[in-house]
Amino acid sequence: MMMNKRIIITASIFGLLAVIAGAFGAHGLKPYLDADKLEVWHTAVQYQFYHVFALLFLSTFARTKNSLISTSYYLFTFGIVFFSGSLYMLACRDLLGWSWLPWVGPVTPLGGLLFIIGWITLAMAAYRNKTA
Repeated sequence: MMMNKRIIITASIFGLLAVIAGAFGAHGLKPYLDADKLEVWHTAVQYQFYHVFALLFLSTFARTKNSLISTSYYLFTFGIVFFSGSLYMLACRDLLGWSWLPWVGPVTPLGGLLFIIGWITLAMAAYRNKTA
């Protein structure tokens, strides 16, 4: 599969899941989570959306063979999973009775670091691209 197609499909799936998570947080979880936990959930949704748009932008560069584009794709993808995924779990930890879940806390900054490196890699890819 061509890289830009893979990126667009990944962004579409993460975008769909972000809309569902946002609606679920606003309507389904509101009666069950306190304001702090809802804010954590909301942050997860926001960063997921930000990086869905980053992936879609990245797909415009993916028509050329460029290892930095591929690297950015994986960094943004795993950043979404680690950053937003861990925040979703932490927000619902008490609701689900998952007291064993505090170990997930350090995963969130790892996801944030992947986002940061992904943005740096995207900038490097754009700088090296002769048509950008």
